[in-house]
Amino acid sequence: MSEVDRLAIDPAGVRCYAEGWQSWSRTGWVRGASPALEPWEVTMRGRPGRPVPEGTVQGEGLLVVDPGDGSPVVAYAADVERERLDRDGVVPSVRARLEGADLVVTSDAPVTRTEHPGPVPALTAVGDRWHAAAGVGSLRPPPRVWCTWYRYFEQVRASDVEENLAAMDRLDLPVDVVQVDDGWSRGIGEWLSPTPGFGDLSRLVDRIRSSGRRAGIWLAPFVVGADTELARQHPDWLTGDAGHNWGQQLRGLDLSSFGVRAHLHDVVARLASLGIDYFKLDFLYAGALATGDGVDAGARAVRDYRSGMRLLREAAGPDAYLLGSGAPLVPSLGLVDAMRVSPDTFHEGGEDGSRGLRGRPSLVARAWQQGRLWTNDPDCLVARPGYRLREEWAQAVTAYGGLRSVSDRLDELDEWGLAATRQVLDAPSTTQSFDDALLATTLVEPAGVAG
Repeated sequence: MSEVDRLAIDPAGVRCYAEGWQSWSRTGWVRGASPALEPWEVTMRGRPGRPVPEGTVQGEGLLVVDPGDGSPVVAYAADVERERLDRDGVVPSVRARLEGADLVVTSDAPVTRTEHPGPVPALTAVGDRWHAAAGVGSLRPPPRVWCTWYRYFEQVRASDVEENLAAMDRLDLPVDVVQVDDGWSRGIGEWLSPTPGFGDLSRLVDRIRSSGRRAGIWLAPFVVGADTELARQHPDWLTGDAGHNWGQQLRGLDLSSFGVRAHLHDVVARLASLGIDYFKLDFLYAGALATGDGVDAGARAVRDYRSGMRLLREAAGPDAYLLGSGAPLVPSLGLVDAMRVSPDTFHEGGEDGSRGLRGRPSLVARAWQQGRLWTNDPDCLVARPGYRLREEWAQAVTAYGGLRSVSDRLDELDEWGLAATRQVLDAPSTTQSFDDALLATTLVEPAGVAG
């Protein structure tokens, strides 16, 4: 790490915006140092090979400093020019630490330093600059989505989807995409083999499309369960520790491998041939697991990741809509239509929401990315009576959602839940940036780091 700046600050008032590595990383304004990560968070939400030293704040590709004494806000941002990002793959880690009355900013790669009159102008200026440099272009209008996940989880069956298709028609709900989430396939990495009891995927896709809606599917393309048949047959395809889920250890796929690339292209192309044109791509961080520490290892991982994402786009077809989740943010610029900008709505906290809305702080903090980098996905509205925090979450989704999605068994909704679902779906999905008035109410006051 090299020193790039030294700022005179007010130690009591200074705050930093530290961009997280991926969708589920803690992101927001923080005073003092970044909180320590739990061991599982280091693997599944932190940046591989870039641990955060005690007593520092670390941003991945972006750190913004408000000195707290009325002087200009300073942004330190990565160069994300598309060709350079594809070729070099360098996304700097930027750190800040207090030394007396100074804040020392260091980085492991060059950053662009700019000054701004406040936090909102700083973030929106970075967003506008990244939009142009990364070749984001015009964003596609996002569809309105019904998703299986938060009601059926891994027990989803084709019959569940068909039941809700009938309910959509009966209730006249404006759903554009019906998306089957995790649970439809036999195992992580065994995508072309539906789980026993699910039903006929091809028939279900035909049923969805015959209703006048688009068919969507969930994939975690870059991650493999260590206990799956794919892992046993192709151990040479695996790279890096991707954490633990589905009752097993997870590994990433080596996206530089010809065999891996051929496999992934075949999987996505075959799903697209069924008529699926909406892909929720999850656990994407597993495609950028650095094998080793340091800038060079991280750069190789980013280059492979971007190449792998372009492969998925090619296989899905030019008209497919790609939603990234658990995705490295800066490395995904210009490669996805929409991006989850927070953790799951409630899965980690129990269905009643007893541990609170873990995703809301990151969702609010990343509101500046909407319409600039991609369409922000706040995650699904859950409106059934059993979700204790449904009213608070409906407010967050309505305020900060670009992509509009819902996830309930529709016949279980009460009067309030159906009205909230209709309100979210009726509201126009948007690719427009949120205006500065909204950003100023949510970004100026530090919200801490959570999510």
